[in-house]
Amino acid sequence: MSLLGVLAVAGSGMGAESERLTTVASNLANANTMTSSTGQPYRAREVVFQAVPVDGGDGGGDTAEAAAAAGVRVAGVVESNAPLRTEYDPGSSFANAQGYVQMPNVNPVDEMVNMLSAQQNYQADLEAFNVAKTLALHTLSI
Repeated sequence: MSLLGVLAVAGSGMGAESERLTTVASNLANANTMTSSTGQPYRAREVVFQAVPVDGGDGGGDTAEAAAAAGVRVAGVVESNAPLRTEYDPGSSFANAQGYVQMPNVNPVDEMVNMLSAQQNYQADLEAFNVAKTLALHTLSI
């Protein structure tokens, strides 16, 4: 794989992980939001990644090496299918006849784990990007 291919793969990973971090932040910010814009309780969002072929600019086209070079992109952001939480709060205006309120299905512990994972993945992509950049600079100085 060429250096440009490495830069493309690392860059695509950083972009995807950045979107994942934004989604985690949104989930954490809405962890106690009883109603969203739809009038229903907020549902946690999850980022879906998709592998995409990366052309490193070396004209490798149909070679096995070029086919193995794959970056990532965000295919979409979907709502979680996890059930909503229910809390007993008979004084709330959102409570049902039994006094229970439907709350978002955001689990702050899971979201913190997702945030740490995304942050570490972003850092690894950044490190790979910097190594490729340093290699290219050393190559140019020769």
